[in-house]
Amino acid sequence: MAKQLNTQNGIPVAVSLLSTLEKEEVRSPEVLNKQRILFMAILAVIVAIVISILAKLLIWLIDLITNVSFFGSLSFSATSPADHHLGLWVILVPAIGGLIVGLMALYGSKAIRGHGIPEAMEQILTNESKIKPSITFLKPVSSAVSIGTGGPFGAEGPIIATGGALGSTLGQLLRITNNERKILLAAGATAGMSAIFGSPIAAIFLAIELLLFEFSPRSIIPVALACITGAAGHHFLFEEGPVFPLAHRLQSASNMALFLYSIMGLVIGFLSIGTTKIVYWIEDMFEKLPVHWMWWPAIGGLVVGLVGYFEPRSLGVGYENITHLLSGQMGLQLVLSLCLFKFISWAIALGSGTSGGTLAPLLTIGGAIGALLGMGIQYIYPESGISVSMSALLGMSAMFAGASRALLTAIVFALETTHQSEALLPLLATCSAAYMVSFFLMKNTIMTEKISRRGVKTPDSYEPDILDKINVVQVLKEQQMVFKEQQTVAELRQHLSTLQLPPHFVMITGEDGEYKGFVPVGSLTHWQQLAETPLSKVLVPAEVAVGLHTTLREAMGVMAQEKVEAIPVLDDSRDSAIVGLLTYPTIIAAYQKGLKDHEKKTPSISLKRKGMKILLRNRNWRQQRQQK
Repeated sequence: MAKQLNTQNGIPVAVSLLSTLEKEEVRSPEVLNKQRILFMAILAVIVAIVISILAKLLIWLIDLITNVSFFGSLSFSATSPADHHLGLWVILVPAIGGLIVGLMALYGSKAIRGHGIPEAMEQILTNESKIKPSITFLKPVSSAVSIGTGGPFGAEGPIIATGGALGSTLGQLLRITNNERKILLAAGATAGMSAIFGSPIAAIFLAIELLLFEFSPRSIIPVALACITGAAGHHFLFEEGPVFPLAHRLQSASNMALFLYSIMGLVIGFLSIGTTKIVYWIEDMFEKLPVHWMWWPAIGGLVVGLVGYFEPRSLGVGYENITHLLSGQMGLQLVLSLCLFKFISWAIALGSGTSGGTLAPLLTIGGAIGALLGMGIQYIYPESGISVSMSALLGMSAMFAGASRALLTAIVFALETTHQSEALLPLLATCSAAYMVSFFLMKNTIMTEKISRRGVKTPDSYEPDILDKINVVQVLKEQQMVFKEQQTVAELRQHLSTLQLPPHFVMITGEDGEYKGFVPVGSLTHWQQLAETPLSKVLVPAEVAVGLHTTLREAMGVMAQEKVEAIPVLDDSRDSAIVGLLTYPTIIAAYQKGLKDHEKKTPSISLKRKGMKILLRNRNWRQQRQQK
C-alpha cells in the first residue's frame, strides 16, 4: 500500500493511506475495492437479465424467419428447415439470407461477420474491450437471418457476441476502468451462453479460458453471478431439463473402455486440427475471389443450399441432430451423411464470412465422428464395453476441446447439457487427449487463428505475476548512498567518480536527517553548468512511499502513477523510518531473477550426493570394524 509522506516543519512523518482516509472519514481501499466488486456484480446481473430476454427474442426471430423462409407462414413455433418441401428452390433460400447479411455488414458494421468469440477476444486484447453499440442489435438480427434461412450455425455464437457487445456498451457509458469493462463484456457474453444452454459452470470456464485471461475475485464474482442469472433465465424462458436429454443413463466405463476412449480422443484431436485448417483455408480462398466481400456470404449460401438439397438435416441450428446422435440409435449411413454434409456446409459458410456460431456445428460434427468411431470399435471388438451414445458425447466434447483448446469448458458443458455424471471420467480422458494433440501440433485454435493473423497474441497461460510474489523487503538494498541537501552537484559527482560501481540513485536528506527526495545519477552528466548548485535545487521530491512488505507489483503501480523512477521505503516497525529507495532497476533485476528461478532445472535432492554419503559412511564403518 502506498503511504503519504509529510515533511512539514522538518519532522519526518509517514502516515499510511488507511490512517489518512480514516481521519477524513473515508473508507479504506480494501473496503472500496470490495464495494467496487459488488457494484460490478450488480451491473453484471442487470446485463445478464437483459441478455436472457434477448436470447429468447433471438430464438423467436430465428423461428419466425425459418417459418417464413421454408414454410411461408408467420409463426414463432420451433420448426426445423429439414422438414421443408421446397425442392430445388431450397438452394436459393440460404443464398438470399447470405446476401442480406452481406448488405448488413456493408452498410451496418463489418464486425457482424464471423462467429463472435474471436471478435470479442480481439476487442478485449486490442481495443480496451470497446465494442460498437450497434453490434448489440446488428449481430443478433444478422445471425437470425443467416440461421433462419438455413445457415448451419448455432444460436450460441451470436448471443455470446450480443452479450459481449451489451456489456461493453454499458461499460462505455459508465465511468469504469478498462478491466472492469472487460469483466462486463465477459459477463454479458457468458450469460448469453448460459441462457441458451442452461450451463452456468461451463460458461464461467469459457470466460476464464477464452475471454478474461485472468482468475481473480474481481472478475469471477460478477461473471459467476451473471452466468447464474443467465441459467435462471434459461429455466424461466426456455425449459428446465437438459438441452440434450438422453432416454437412458450412460453406464460407467471399464478400464478397457477408458483406454479406447483415450485413443478416440487422440484421433479426434488430429481431426480437430484438420477441421480448423480447412476452415481457414476456405476463408483464404474467399479472399482470392475477384468479387467484393459483400457477395461472399451469398456465394457461401448457395453452397449451403445445394448441400441442404441433398442432406436437409445440415440446414439450420440442428440441435435435434445432436440429441439423435446421443441416443445411439442412428444408423451408420445416416451418421456418416450428417457428419460429411454438415462439415462441408458449415466450413464453407463460415469461411465466407457470414454471421453465425461455431459451437453447435462443432458439437454435431464431433458427435457424429465419435458415434462412427464407437460403431467401428464395437464391430471390431464387441467385448470392448464401448457405448455409441457415450462415444457420441465424448466426440462432440473432444472436438470442441481440440479445436478451441477450452478443455474445462468442453468437459463441464457436456455434463451440464446432458446430466450424465457417469461420463465425467471418459470425458476427462478423451478431451485431455484431444487437447494434448492440438496443443503440440497446432499453433493457433479456431478461436485465435483469425486474430493471430492480424498480429494479436492471446495469452496461453494464467500464472501468478512474479512481482506479486516478491515483497520490497526481499530486494531492498540495505546500503543506500545518502547526501545532504546543502551539498553541491560537484561534490556528489566527485564522490561518485571514486566508486567502481556507482548507484543509480542517491537519497537526499535535510539537516536533521529528514528525507527530501532523490537524485538520478544518470542526470549528473547533463548538469555541467550546475556544479555549484545545491542538491536541494535538483532533487526529485517524493510525495508517497511504500512499506517493506508491499509487493513489487503494487510498488511499481505507485511509481508509475506518480511518474517517478524511485520511491522511498518505510519500515513501520521503526516509527515509519525511511530505510532506502526502491528503483526500477531493482524491480527489473528481481523480475529477471524470478524468471530465471522459474526456468531453472536443478534437482532439489541429489541422488549422486546422497549415494556418495552412503558410500563414505559404509567405508568408515568398515575401517572402524577392521581396527577393532
